[in-house]
Amino acid sequence: MRTYLVTGGAGFIGSNYIHYMLKTYGENIKVINVDKLTYAGNLENLSEVENLPNYQFVRADICDRDSIEKIFAENEIDRVVHFAAESHVDRSIKEPEVFIKTNVLGTLVLLNAAKKAWEIDDGVYKEDKKFLHVSTDEVYGSLENSDEYFYETTPYDPHSPYSASKASSDFLVKAYMDTYRFPANITNCSNNYGPYQFPEKLIPLVINNALKGEKLPVYGDGKNVRDWLFVEDHVRGIDAVQEKGRLYETYNIGGHNEKQNIEIIHIILDTLLELLPENDERRKNISESLITYVTDRKGHDRRYAIAPDKIEKEVGWTPETKFEVGIKKTIQWYLEHEDWMKNVTSGSYQQYYKEMYGNQ
Repeated sequence: MRTYLVTGGAGFIGSNYIHYMLKTYGENIKVINVDKLTYAGNLENLSEVENLPNYQFVRADICDRDSIEKIFAENEIDRVVHFAAESHVDRSIKEPEVFIKTNVLGTLVLLNAAKKAWEIDDGVYKEDKKFLHVSTDEVYGSLENSDEYFYETTPYDPHSPYSASKASSDFLVKAYMDTYRFPANITNCSNNYGPYQFPEKLIPLVINNALKGEKLPVYGDGKNVRDWLFVEDHVRGIDAVQEKGRLYETYNIGGHNEKQNIEIIHIILDTLLELLPENDERRKNISESLITYVTDRKGHDRRYAIAPDKIEKEVGWTPETKFEVGIKKTIQWYLEHEDWMKNVTSGSYQQYYKEMYGNQ
């Protein structure tokens, strides 16, 4: 039985990954989920698997060396899939220190713990071990021309504290691969969407606000472009890299779904009206008049777009979910999980939301 250590597994992408892996491989694998349970970590995301004998949750901070080394000492870890990170650009602008600590120091602690547990001799490691570091396309900066794309060879040019922290963690992993021949891969993905996403992100924020008839904040002119990747496609790509990716390589995982932010909002409003029953009282709340343009985010990148040519050629992965299909699945999930949304948007989230958008 192969044992996977998943960091940040109670978060959005991490929990989707755990569901996918346990559904795909069943009792052939064990998953150990390590999560600090910050505001975006939610064990409700994993209620369906929490009682499985091959699933284990450990509450720990990836920056806590003793806790992480203890997990390696008590388990024969075969794979590390490293999702844990502070991930929202707006928060990074307000609290950059938190992002540097978690995203850089936390990654270093994990690398050292895995290296200590796996290394047999100088540069020689136990068989079938791999560390996969999950990163973002934001490390590449901004694309100015519509015919340009991010490739694995694109120079890094981060513009926010968040993307700078992720770029730093990427370079740490690369340094361990180059210096110690540490068995690892790096993946850089485009914007994810789907079930369990915390509503500070654009798509769930718009769904939540529109249903309540609240303002839909749009940065700048709303024409910033992102490449959208359905989370199920992403986690399938991560597994494919784990199984078939060449060691020491970086793979970009993109969705071929470029949309302006303002387009996304209009699509969500139209889809909500399509999916909600005619007698649903919330229909009267949904209106384009809710769209509210706010002061643009500092250092706001104009366009991201990934060319996933390498992962398709070497690993055989391609995105399967068209945006018009994925967004319906996503909205339907949120409509069916109103209690989940109410739980995660209570308390500290309300204060954060007011700080971000309340004075616009």
